[in-house]
This record gives sequence, C-alpha cells and structure tokens, in this order.
Amino acid sequence: MNIICSPSGIVNPFRPEQGVTDISNAGFENISLEFDMCCSAYELENYGSERINKDDSGYPEGWDIRSILRRPEEIGRFYENLTSSIRAKNIKSPLARAPYLPRDTKRPDLKELLLRLAEESIRFCGKIGCRYIVVRPLEKTREQNRECYLRLAAAAKENDVTILLENQCRSVNGHMVRGVCSDGFEAAQWIDELNQEAGEERFGFCMDVGVCSLCGQDMHEFAAMLGDRIKAVILRDCDGQSEGSMLPFTSTYCGHPQTDWLNLIRGLREIGFDGQLVLDIRDTAAAFSPLLRPRLMILAKATAEYFKWQIEIENLLKKYTSIVLFGAGNMCRNYIKCYGEKYPPLFTCDNNRKAWGTAFCGIEVKSPEALKELPDNCGVFICNIYYHEIERQLKDMGIENIEFFNDEYMPSFYFDRLKMV
Repeated sequence: MNIICSPSGIVNPFRPEQGVTDISNAGFENISLEFDMCCSAYELENYGSERINKDDSGYPEGWDIRSILRRPEEIGRFYENLTSSIRAKNIKSPLARAPYLPRDTKRPDLKELLLRLAEESIRFCGKIGCRYIVVRPLEKTREQNRECYLRLAAAAKENDVTILLENQCRSVNGHMVRGVCSDGFEAAQWIDELNQEAGEERFGFCMDVGVCSLCGQDMHEFAAMLGDRIKAVILRDCDGQSEGSMLPFTSTYCGHPQTDWLNLIRGLREIGFDGQLVLDIRDTAAAFSPLLRPRLMILAKATAEYFKWQIEIENLLKKYTSIVLFGAGNMCRNYIKCYGEKYPPLFTCDNNRKAWGTAFCGIEVKSPEALKELPDNCGVFICNIYYHEIERQLKDMGIENIEFFNDEYMPSFYFDRLKMV
C-alpha cells in the first residue's frame, strides 16, 4: 500500500521548496499531483467573468489562470517547479487528480474545456510516470459519462495511465446527498462496462471518505460492493455536514469522531485493499502556522501509517509461522474471537503472577520468561494498551519480532468488558 500526501494547503506550486521539504522530512515518499492547485474549481466556475484573476502575484511571470484555460496543452508548465522539487527529494507521484468544477456548478458549457484539461493532465502524468489519475464524472447520467470517459481512455492507454472514477455528492437545499457514483453497485457496473468497452482494465475507482461521510454512507458496504476496483482512497475528515479536508480524528463531538472510521477500516480490510492511500489535510494544514506545519506533517505521517497498519493487520499475522500474545485480558479475548481459529497463538503471557499456569479463552497463560524459548519466526503480539511500556520490557529481555495488536476495528468484538485484577 502506498501512502501519499496531498500537497494542497501545504505547498505553493510556484515556490514549492519549503512545503515539499516539510513533507519529505516527515517521511512521506509519495505526493499526489493536484491539478486544481493552479486551476481551482472557483476559477473554472468563473472563467470568462471579471470575478477571477484579480491578483496574479502567485503565478509565474507572464501567466495567469486564463493562460492555462486558453491553452490546456501547457498545463504541465505550471507544475515544472513542483515536479523538479519533488524529484530533488526522491519523492514519487503515483496519483493525480484532474481539475474539476464545484459540486453545485452552474457551468454545463465547460464540459469540453474540462475534457481537454483532463486529457492534458493524463499526458503530463504519462510524461512523469504517474500511474493513476482521478477524473470526477462530468455528467449526471451513465450514458453521458460513458462518452466522456471513453474519449479519455485513448489518452490514458497511450500514456499508460489508469482513470479512476470518484464518488460524488450534491447539495439539495443546503443538505449534502448522494450524487453520481455514490451507489456502490452502480459504480461497479460503470467500471466493468467501461473496461469492457476499452478492451482492457483502464478504469478503476477512487473512494473519497469525506463524500461518504457527508452522505451518511455505510463505508463497509460501499467498499465491499466495489471490491478490488478500488485503487485509491482519499483519507480526510469532516464534520459530516459540510465539505472539509481535515486530519483524521480531528473532527469530533463530545470526544466521538464524526467520521465512521470503524466501517471504513472494516471494509478496506475485507477487500484486501492494497492501493493508494491519499492523505488530504488541506484545511488543517492551511490553518497551521508555517512554523508549526513541520510538526503537523510528522503527526500526519504517523496517522496515515496507523491506517495502513490497521487495514493490513491480517497481513502482519500472516508474516509469522507462529505467534504468541502478551496480555490475558479484553484485547486478548477479542483476538481469540476474531483470529483465534485462523491464527491460533501458541500461548499468551502476562505480568500477573496469579494468572500463570491458568487458561484464558482456551489458551495457556505463561510467565514472560517463556518468551525466551520461542521458535524461529515467531511474532510476539502485545495485546495491552500499555504498548510502549511492555515493548521496552520485552526488548530488555532480548525478545525480537515484537508487534502491536489492537481491537478497536475488529470484524466483531465483545461489548462487555472483563474486570481485570
């Protein structure tokens, strides 16, 4: 699974060095190309009016937003500084997002311009080796979108790029409701039909978590319907009522998240998601002072790694020929319920002397000293919230292959909690 950082809100595409450095220093190895950074939805919506382009100070000399809209074939010139800065840091760009109109656009006359921008974006992706590009549906019906996407398929094939459809929402009297491609079954049909007509797998799906949250969708069910058609996931938090791209776990109410992370992780685990995980935190990043942003990016990278770990947790269990658990409590009980049959532990151990020699959930409880006699390629999974304290204990004992287990997002779990002595 690739972890990708969206540069929106972090990087100035014309003076990208500081933002790219912050992203690189945080440990990110991939950045998405956001073509709306130089051709925003607002600017597209107001193309041809006097409401845009009042301040061109951010653009290179001799350029403004009208330049690129008049000559879409030169879209790559706007990203020369950014791509050069990315290459200098050995950062890759495996995914891009084509320009798009606002969700409540009043400009159906711009379809041809959007198609040309998308085609040129695809060609630029091919030039720099970017494998995927997200192109939002341009029309409301399947047949209308079919014509648009099949037109783009020719450029995609020529440049070895896969086009990803994305779930949409729309506003009805100020309330966000499901839009095009937000029905998982229908979206899966679209992709299959497009691939069939293209004669190869040239289309896939990008799941926008923010849109799912705004529409109140069951993300577990949505992911299951699309299955391996999902090639990318846009990871962003919002309040469930209005558009936003915030750091996951930061939109909360009374200590509870507004985004259903449980069903997202369950769904992506179920389909064995192994694609592009794109972290979009443009609103959170833009709100932070540039002096604090480097530390924010470190937290952002840790957050993305946490999602990757949660989604791939079963792969971690498969990594070892045998496993042992540390901790005879609630987390251990949930492990046995979910994975005990498929990945049975040799035993569990605990620091509670009273538990040694007893059985817990059908497995023997031993002293930590028993870990010194483990077979080769045996993983020790800590099933206790005091992860780092126990990790230090095990390292001091010379134990290797130490892993963490977490039961927050299990396929099922016990709701009652054992009272531990």
